[in-house]
Amino acid sequence: MRDGDDIDAELDLRHRAFGPMTAEDREYWRAEVLAGVADSRQFGVWAGDRLVGAARFYDLRQWWHGRALPSAAIAGVKVAPEARGRGVGRALITALLGAMTERGYPLSVLYPTTMPLYRSVGWELAGGLYRAEIPGRSLSSLLSAGAASQRAEVRRAGTGDAEQVVAVLGAVHASARDCGPCTFDPATVRRWLAEPDFFCYLAQDGFLGYGWDGNDHEIMVHLLQAASARTVRTFWEIVASHATVADVVRANVGPADPVGWLTREPDVSVRQYKPWMLRVLDPPAAIAAAASARPSTSACRCCLPTGTCRPTPGRIPCPCAAAGVSSCQG
Repeated sequence: MRDGDDIDAELDLRHRAFGPMTAEDREYWRAEVLAGVADSRQFGVWAGDRLVGAARFYDLRQWWHGRALPSAAIAGVKVAPEARGRGVGRALITALLGAMTERGYPLSVLYPTTMPLYRSVGWELAGGLYRAEIPGRSLSSLLSAGAASQRAEVRRAGTGDAEQVVAVLGAVHASARDCGPCTFDPATVRRWLAEPDFFCYLAQDGFLGYGWDGNDHEIMVHLLQAASARTVRTFWEIVASHATVADVVRANVGPADPVGWLTREPDVSVRQYKPWMLRVLDPPAAIAAAASARPSTSACRCCLPTGTCRPTPGRIPCPCAAAGVSSCQG
């Protein structure tokens, strides 16, 4: 799509494909589409002068064994209801493939709403986005964190912190030698930080982003990443401060996230919320980057109030070594 194309038509497709939007949602997605147009990442299919399909890709870094590989994430794929079954979706994906390959991305990822189309052109299941559900009452009585001096120093994050947020998240993934999580470019993160309903906190070794989930009784933690037990605990204490009002807290976390160790009762449930798919666009580049990863010794970052855990040397870190990281890895 180009400057001057009808953005309202794209937003109408989104409404028809994914459901109603609030006025705030509409302005957020307008900004996302305009950013995609400016970077030549937004694509459309027209029947005459009518937009019948649209999609875009994002510029990401995906972490494999703690190393960042450039990755293009396909998102917002939608086709007008009356145009489905006519090859519009395949035309979109084919155009996106060509553009991503031309730009030199070795990898591409996406969350599928349907798998046959994506499998037919090379994507396959590779992992999942996991989500925890925690009753507010459980967070109201986290296990003791010890003296207040043990709390990490955190501050509210704003639009001027976008580059630092990206750098901190990258350092977390690198130190844990994560496989699967992605970090966005600073421009995208800056748009997140500008959202008035997205509450963001930054530490030297972590980032927290959360907000009310459509009402005053549910909290959604979109991102909680930290490299140390102290910062992990401090972030969860910030979220827990809402427990007197929030009935439920939902959080995008990995299966090994330590929040289940911090609650007094076994009330934390974690499930795969949605799968993600991967396609290798440039095998030589992807293999060369993956081969450059080396085994390392990971120190334990245990969040339990008592007890110890020995570090595990080698290619696979012990569960406690990843405890400071809440990721969407499979």
